[in-house]
Amino acid sequence: MHGVKKQHLPTKICPTCQRPFAWRKKWERDWEQVKFCSERCKRSAKP
Repeated sequence: MHGVKKQHLPTKICPTCQRPFAWRKKWERDWEQVKFCSERCKRSAKP
């Protein structure tokens, strides 16, 4: 994703807060498995 403008990054919708979040460098290897926008949303998700 080197050299890609922010508005062209892939996005997903967080199932907890229903807000869109964009791809981040730290999620580069496991973007397909990322479901939540933050640790806070991940912890507050209902099992």
